[in-house]
Amino acid sequence: MLLDTASLYFRAYFGVPDSVRAPDGTPVNAVRGLLDFIARLVQDHRPDDLVACMDADWRPQWRVDLIPTYKAHRVAVETSEGAPDEEEVPDTLSPQVPVIEAVLDALGIARVGVFPYEADDVIGTLAGRAAGPVDIVTGDRDLYQLVDDARGVRVLYPLKGVGTLQVTDEEWLRGKYGVDGTGYVDLALLRGDPSDGLPGVPGIGEKTAAKLLDAYGDLAGIMAAVDDPASRLTPSQRKRLDEARDYVAVAPKVVRVAGDVPLPEFDAALPREPRDPAALEELAGRWGLGGSLQRLMLTLQA
Repeated sequence: MLLDTASLYFRAYFGVPDSVRAPDGTPVNAVRGLLDFIARLVQDHRPDDLVACMDADWRPQWRVDLIPTYKAHRVAVETSEGAPDEEEVPDTLSPQVPVIEAVLDALGIARVGVFPYEADDVIGTLAGRAAGPVDIVTGDRDLYQLVDDARGVRVLYPLKGVGTLQVTDEEWLRGKYGVDGTGYVDLALLRGDPSDGLPGVPGIGEKTAAKLLDAYGDLAGIMAAVDDPASRLTPSQRKRLDEARDYVAVAPKVVRVAGDVPLPEFDAALPREPRDPAALEELAGRWGLGGSLQRLMLTLQA
């Protein structure tokens, strides 16, 4: 089981009241919410291995170089030249992230992030290397591209907490979007994604993109049709796609998750006992993690 950790702690932050606080009054709603999420996921799915995948670089420069608008609207403030951009996050969430990392480390839950890559890239690399079935837990549709029935890779998309998950396999993707996992990259880049600053091809929405992919197979087939006077593209489609050639040429590298991240050595096995009991006890007391941590511990030991 691969966790898109930031996606989950953002959901926890907005789903758990900020009245959930540490003894010193600091909000810990994202921390406790994430621990509850992990406990529920382990209880319901009993994975052999669990990896909390992290954003070591939430807006990699190599993606920005190709599409400068990539996540540009999420940049918090102008940073000094050469410094990485900081993501705009709620004031009371940022201080909770180091606590989340410390608790996961003390528990012994593998936590993997590699610069200059996003968590999506770590997930893509791990999913590609896995010898058995993989469940990816994320609220980010970008990872639908990794769905692969033949390899047992599916996405569990939270609908309400993590108790109600949309199980995304190829059948679901074809019913919803008319594409399989590999086709989702082409659909996404044609459609665009305002939340990621991907402009898409103007005038080509999701339904039109799906129809074009159905007719021409993939992005290369669509662009070949632009150059084929006999193809059945409408004049407006031909014009829009022709004008978007520069974007179409670079977008696949931006939208497609990396599958070759140089991963560090780590133990993905689901821990039954905490790696550092003393550190965990100190964190539990300082941050008032109470029932959330206890529930997770009991679930891991079950």
